[in-house]
Amino acid sequence: MMSDPSRRRRAAITGGSSGIGLATGLMMVESGYDVVSMDVTAPQDSGLAYVRTDVRDPAMVESSMEAVVSELGGLDVLVNSAGISSVGAVEANSDEEWLASLDVNVIGVARVTRSALPHLREGEGPVVVNLASVASHTGIPNRVIYSATKGAVLAMTLAMATDYLTEGIRVNAVAPGTVDTPWVARLLD
Repeated sequence: MMSDPSRRRRAAITGGSSGIGLATGLMMVESGYDVVSMDVTAPQDSGLAYVRTDVRDPAMVESSMEAVVSELGGLDVLVNSAGISSVGAVEANSDEEWLASLDVNVIGVARVTRSALPHLREGEGPVVVNLASVASHTGIPNRVIYSATKGAVLAMTLAMATDYLTEGIRVNAVAPGTVDTPWVARLLD
């Protein structure tokens, strides 16, 4: 429970400059949150604050999180929405493709959450929301890498929820199906 009901909740969203991350950020702003997008590109015409962040770079994640917390005056909510996808069955993708997807979709979530935890512990009603996918629990043709990484996000979320329960930090995942995003549009083209 927040001690100051007039204070707006403070949220950081990785991948917050497009797709589900941007839609989430805009919805949160409409709901009274102060939001910063942490992404490799700036959000276009959205009005969201922005701190350039590449979730693959541990040093950048740390400095970006400090900038976000400075901008917001603290942190109450982290949404891990940054992600990449790939197409193909298990024999279609190289080790490099596997490693790139694991680095962004799984290790990136861990990096950013690890960086946010000290600030969330100081926040009010701290929450972490991780973007999994329907692919985390449903077989989708030619999406083996994406499915594997989103399955890992779901499993990681369950473990994190247990790890931080006693500290009062809620950790949840959402698992959306196909969403009209720029990535899906490119795939359909």
